[in-house]
Amino acid sequence: MTATLLDARLVVDRGAFRLDVPLRVAPGEVVALLGPNGAGKTTALRALAGLQPLTDGHVTLDGADLDRPASRAWVPTERRPVGVVFQDYLLFPHLSALDNVAFGPRRHGVDRRAARSTALQWLTRVGLAGQAQDRPRQLSGGQAQRVALARALAVAPALLLLDEPLAALDARTRLDTRAELHRHLAAHPGATVLVTHDPLDALALADRLVIVEGGRVVQEGDGPSVTARPRTDYVARLVGLNLHRGRAEGHRVRVAPGLTLTAAERLDGEAFVAFRPAAVALHLTRPQGSPRNAWAATVAGLQRHGDNIRVQLDGPIGAAADVTPAAAAQLRLAPGQPVWAAVKATETHAYPATT
Repeated sequence: MTATLLDARLVVDRGAFRLDVPLRVAPGEVVALLGPNGAGKTTALRALAGLQPLTDGHVTLDGADLDRPASRAWVPTERRPVGVVFQDYLLFPHLSALDNVAFGPRRHGVDRRAARSTALQWLTRVGLAGQAQDRPRQLSGGQAQRVALARALAVAPALLLLDEPLAALDARTRLDTRAELHRHLAAHPGATVLVTHDPLDALALADRLVIVEGGRVVQEGDGPSVTARPRTDYVARLVGLNLHRGRAEGHRVRVAPGLTLTAAERLDGEAFVAFRPAAVALHLTRPQGSPRNAWAATVAGLQRHGDNIRVQLDGPIGAAADVTPAAAAQLRLAPGQPVWAAVKATETHAYPATT
């Protein structure tokens, strides 16, 4: 059985919004909280850091209660063994990179010389020893992110919290910094919680994903299991799948009045059906030939999607189809145009809607 370093149930009431998220993280494990804006991700992180008191539940780290309203246990932020990397890094502008990193150890009672020695070791580990005397305004975005990470890790935290740590970076810097961050997180012996809305960050950095919507956990698991079997529209859009819920009888799943899809899997009962936009073919008339799922639809919108055109379809079910620019031109696709959509049964996958 895997040991648990962080054991929490984060319950926070804020007006009409209620966060209720259970969270357990093992030593050395990186867990990503992933969800849309307003889902409660940042509230959860603030609760773990002690910046947002719980209404109910608990935060227990390495066996010690940091917040448990029922017993009035509360440890203030500055006394928690927690390191935080905020979205905009919050480096002290008047301090050098070295003194920014040394700030944490100094706050924990380490003398100035020892704190600066520790800070230099961490700057060396993140490849910034040469920038030790630079102020934040002299650092690039990627360098500032690494200084913020070094500052968080310099206090040897049992829990590391990362709030959208790559959001402020441009695409090229983000790619390089993500790889660097992954290396440091893999070496961190404590628990790590990463808050992000970016699926690439979550999949590249985390061992486990916890999907939060409306203050609740709607799905969790490792990257392959979550992306292969999304359970909400948000997760399906995140991983680029069309997702519909229906009632299965054998290989057939009724997803809307008058529309039953044939799937590769055989099921009975409540089921999800998923298929890729690239698997959806569009026709001006009902397709003939090999057995496939087909339904009448209306083009609701078109937009560029990589090298293809992403076509949004209305009809008995909403769906997205990816077609080549040549195919879109040949079909003369335009909003309001009636078409037929078709997906082969072998490209249509079903799985149980209940766990």
